[in-house]
Amino acid sequence: MEAPLPQNKKSELEKNQSRGASTKGLSEWKQRPPYRVHEPNEKFPVKYEANCHCGRVKYQLSRREPLDSKLCHCTTCQTQHAAPFQWAAIFHKTDINFVNGHHDLEWYDPTAKSIEHKLPCKVRCAYCHSPIMDEGRNMILLFPSLIHLQTDEDRAFFKPRCHMFYGQRVMDIPDGLPKWSGLSGESELIEDSPPEMVRENEREREQKRGERFKKGENKE
Repeated sequence: MEAPLPQNKKSELEKNQSRGASTKGLSEWKQRPPYRVHEPNEKFPVKYEANCHCGRVKYQLSRREPLDSKLCHCTTCQTQHAAPFQWAAIFHKTDINFVNGHHDLEWYDPTAKSIEHKLPCKVRCAYCHSPIMDEGRNMILLFPSLIHLQTDEDRAFFKPRCHMFYGQRVMDIPDGLPKWSGLSGESELIEDSPPEMVRENEREREQKRGERFKKGENKE
């Protein structure tokens, strides 16, 4: 059995690994989704192809319609994308297959501000630094601007369905979509959200308050 690595050495290897280098004993990420590359004889139904700006990182998607598509206005997304908001489409980790460049990725943990592969994290091309995805613990958030959407139907699948963290926005987007002050479905609907959704959301909040009151949990 190998002796455990000293913490400083392990940290150095993890940093190398986050830049795409092969590191003994710390490269298991290459064998599991979303980074595991499918072999040519494996069945992977390709619905879309995508690539970073320089083309070193290329991937395929097997799901035609994302699980969700959102515009996020949180300050982290604003800073990381140097834009007013982030447009992200949600997929399962098994929906993606890297055909090139999965060793040319770098990671960034915005919470710890480190480049170690700690979830959730930001994933970029190590060469052109294009954002590739946000890797969560269970899902990945991909950026539709990298995906080759060939038809109007394809583009319609990726149309944003709501705004998140709209309370942190730097500009107003009066598009009539639901606008959540924080996480979608877990915060208040604000601004020009559809009135019927606002009423339904308030009914649900009142119902939950009533249930908590019955259980003696009368705190917000």
